[in-house]
Amino acid sequence: MRLVRRIRDGWAGRGPGVMRRIARDVAGNTLAIMAIALIPLTAMAGAGVDTARLYVVKARLQQACDAGALAGRKFMLDSGGSALDATATKQAQQFFANNFTTGYMQSGTPKFTPTKTADNQVAGTATVTVPMTISKMVAASDVTLTVTCEARYDVADADVMFVLDTTGSMACTTSDGTAGCSQPVDSYTTNGNTAYSVREKNGSKLSGLRSAVLSFYDTLADNIDPSTNVRYGFITYSSTVNVGTAVRAVAPDAFVTSWKYNSRRLNGDNYLSKSTYYRYDLNSRGCSALDGTRSPATGYTTQGAASTFETVYQGNCQVTETKYGPLWLYDLIPLDVSQYVAGGSVLDPSKITGARSTWQGCIEERKTNDATSFDINNLPPDLDPDLMPTDDDSKWRPLWPDVFYYRPNRTSINNGGSSGSPVNGDTTNTSQYGNYTNMLMYNNIALGYVSCGKAAQRLTKMSRDDVAAYVNANDFRAQGGTYHDVGMIWGTRMLSPNGIFKGDTATWPGRNEPNRYIVFMTDGDMSPNANVYGAYGTERYDMRVSGNSPGNDLDNHNARFLAECAAAKARNITVFVVGFGQSLTQQLTQCASPGKAYYASDNASLQTAFKTIANQVAMLRVSK
Repeated sequence: MRLVRRIRDGWAGRGPGVMRRIARDVAGNTLAIMAIALIPLTAMAGAGVDTARLYVVKARLQQACDAGALAGRKFMLDSGGSALDATATKQAQQFFANNFTTGYMQSGTPKFTPTKTADNQVAGTATVTVPMTISKMVAASDVTLTVTCEARYDVADADVMFVLDTTGSMACTTSDGTAGCSQPVDSYTTNGNTAYSVREKNGSKLSGLRSAVLSFYDTLADNIDPSTNVRYGFITYSSTVNVGTAVRAVAPDAFVTSWKYNSRRLNGDNYLSKSTYYRYDLNSRGCSALDGTRSPATGYTTQGAASTFETVYQGNCQVTETKYGPLWLYDLIPLDVSQYVAGGSVLDPSKITGARSTWQGCIEERKTNDATSFDINNLPPDLDPDLMPTDDDSKWRPLWPDVFYYRPNRTSINNGGSSGSPVNGDTTNTSQYGNYTNMLMYNNIALGYVSCGKAAQRLTKMSRDDVAAYVNANDFRAQGGTYHDVGMIWGTRMLSPNGIFKGDTATWPGRNEPNRYIVFMTDGDMSPNANVYGAYGTERYDMRVSGNSPGNDLDNHNARFLAECAAAKARNITVFVVGFGQSLTQQLTQCASPGKAYYASDNASLQTAFKTIANQVAMLRVSK
């Protein structure tokens, strides 16, 4: 007690100054302040952590809702009822569950309800409760999150133009590489004409293309709304295209009535030989009365030509027989093509054997200019997809290989052969592009110096059977050389909304304008040849592309190709390019719309590429 009193007396003796010092001393206050501050700090930290959890959970919930709606729309049956069918509901629930599992970020059991909208799309509502964690210390309640979603197919219709390389190398397999496969050439009959193609190997690239096109069709058919209108068209290309029937159907006067061909015409008699002998049995008839007559024609009879033999009876019955054949002028010869274009069987004016010709439908292009660059707003007639055929410069010309003959150079040349030549004047040369050889000679056809592939298919609604019939037809064959520009020109022309085929790609009544696509597939690089007879004539003589240097026209053809790719894209046409069994060149990649160039190493990957493209065309998408 004495100690307590002593302490108490000591404090009392110090007076008010001591208390003031204690009031100023804050050495022990921090702990108390921190204890009090922990309450709001805990609430703030808890709110931050739980808010972040809520954000992550809601984002995942939205993704799952979208996935469920997309799956439901993809598998929805057009039942006509107001409720979503059982298959679509099941798939929607399954895809939702795959993307959001119970307990995700400590959330509860989610609920997803897919429904069918009034315009036959799929909507959905998803909810889940997220319990608070640290925030519970300040009595925060659990939060229920709700999201909505809707999936639909794009309402736009689609026009798809396949531009397909069906040149000779497509008869090979991808394992043959770029060297080719040296397959024999077979003949077949198409439209009453004899044609030739490279014999396909088992597992050929052409067989892979057939399967890929059908896979494209199936993929698109499985992934579009039943109300969507899809039209298909086909262009097969080599050094020319078979578009005659398609063009004449929409523009009957689109072809010239006369055109100059690298051909030949009769230019008089060609002296071959002369022999003299006596005819004593004619003595009693007065031989001198028969001087200067010609014998009856013997195999050289048509189109006003001279007889094969000229016979002179002299007074003593000495007979001189002079043998003549036709003398041909090889040159750029003007010919009437009006009946040929009309589809009639016409006499071949370059022969005296009575041979007849029927047009298969392949074309020579209209007027062009030789250049390595082009103004997209001022294209020459051959590159302008919208130019109407109104004069000879803007009209097309029929390919006529029957009348085509090679000659030593561009100048006019008279030739009738020698005494050993066939009586009709044709050469016995069997080499390709040999002088005075006809383009129909087997070696020229077998080596692809002329080709006329399958007729183009204009844009139209096609069933799967229609598509299968096209790619499996007898004349869907491999032949000819690779001219990318020719294929792209006609793919764009047939798909352009303002050209001669604009009626084919017109907007369906009451619908949005169709989305337009070119699917361009090739298995090789551009390979022009000065001796090929195709869409630009024969560069060796005509020089329509190279200008003045035949054989050095690769850059010019590539420039035409890229100009036409640009023309397509300028018309809102999406260009997909597939390089098949060969690398994507700079030109092929540049031709494609951004991100739309694909490489396929074999038949299986070609099918995959076509399916991928078809899924992009279908355009299944989240709309809300």
